[in-house]
Amino acid sequence: MSAAIDPGPLAGKRILVAKPGLDGHDSGAKVIALALRDAGAEVIYTGLRKTPEFIVRVALDEDVSAVGLSILSGSHKELAREVLDGLRAAGAGDIPVFVGGTIPPEDAALLLAAGVKGVFTNDMPLAQMIAELARTLA
Repeated sequence: MSAAIDPGPLAGKRILVAKPGLDGHDSGAKVIALALRDAGAEVIYTGLRKTPEFIVRVALDEDVSAVGLSILSGSHKELAREVLDGLRAAGAGDIPVFVGGTIPPEDAALLLAAGVKGVFTNDMPLAQMIAELARTLA
């Protein structure tokens, strides 16, 4: 008799992990992508230095459940706004956008007010991030 395999809290979700802007460090984004995969999500990773327009196009083409932006460069407010605006302009403003990386606490509130659904900092445990994503995408 075999035991049933738990598909994970993000089973059936397609999540785009993107690195907008000129930030050249993606080890954190790769860790997040693996954690999302281990939680059952199908992950699409764009690679480094993508424009907001490219990210929006991939989100639409891949019919994603959510977009995760990994930003360490300090330009998180501008880049998140451009992705949110692009999704809205394309009629896909209902796709949740999450931002992770080096985000000062005072900027988290601004991002949430702009429409970002969650802000994940570098010191947040992966299990907490997965749980918050699963709640939002349920």
